[in-house]
Amino acid sequence: MKKPSLTLDDVEAARARLAGCVRRTPCHLAPAIMEQTGMRVWLKRDDLQHTGSFKERGARHALLCLSAAERARGVVAASAGNHALGLAFHGATLGVKVIVVMPTVAPAVKIARCRGLGAEVVLHGRTFDDAQAFARVFAQRCGATYVHPFDDLRVIAGQGTLALEVLEQAPQLDTIVVPVGGGGLLAGVATAVKALRPDVRVIAVEPENAACFLAACVRERVAPAAVLPTLADGLAVAQVGALTYQLAASRVDDVVTVNEDELAAAIRLLARRAGVVAEGAGAAAVAAVLAGKVTGAALVLPITGRNVDARRHEQIVMAGEDEPAIAEPRAA
Repeated sequence: MKKPSLTLDDVEAARARLAGCVRRTPCHLAPAIMEQTGMRVWLKRDDLQHTGSFKERGARHALLCLSAAERARGVVAASAGNHALGLAFHGATLGVKVIVVMPTVAPAVKIARCRGLGAEVVLHGRTFDDAQAFARVFAQRCGATYVHPFDDLRVIAGQGTLALEVLEQAPQLDTIVVPVGGGGLLAGVATAVKALRPDVRVIAVEPENAACFLAACVRERVAPAAVLPTLADGLAVAQVGALTYQLAASRVDDVVTVNEDELAAAIRLLARRAGVVAEGAGAAAVAAVLAGKVTGAALVLPITGRNVDARRHEQIVMAGEDEPAIAEPRAA
């Protein structure tokens, strides 16, 4: 298979297209995590995007790359939620019809918000892979463009713009820890970071219950992996993307996994001591550092999403022991 091509120029071009359309999110020091780990840590707050997730970077960029005819026919996507929200929000601003296929187990908050943004939501299957297979057929039937949530070079380039901001906001960093499900963010970030700062380590983190990237790295090929229920539902993908794996595998320095207790502890600490509401996928990088699975002198941890069911989040936060009062974020 020919290796896909994605360069720093592609990511820079994506940033130019996205200027004024997605937020340049803050990247601030995290006193509570630094106190607990003894390391210098920044949080890259992509949970503060319009739709609460980094996913809208890639979604908006993919929409901007469509031809006029493709925009007129609309788009179809499969998503566990955040890609759908990004497409729905930016599709509305661009006048592009968006149809999203979600698994039936998608969080209710994401389904409701997606519909509220004007997208048509179709529920099908219990896994992302079920939804994706159906969405591809559905797109062909209605003549729309299928926009993959991660295995699309336009999407990957858009996600990579997060890294460009990080390198400007926290130039002291020596490590960035990137949550991985399908691999779009990881591939985009790794491409940009290794082009600009090859000395910076790129560490992938995924839930033990859905470790598809690790499985691909061990096998040295993309293949389905077992998926069990996880708090990081946004990372619960059975198979990493073919494009994303080829782009990321040679650029990632290490892969770690976190268990459900570690994810819950990260969600809890972020809520109680940093004032951050994070979904499980959004807290994965923090979980890896709190669990001692990633160390470094200066780390950036992306908070990739905040779209979590409020009741479930409260249950997780209230389940642990009492924590000290919230510590205010500090500027870098």
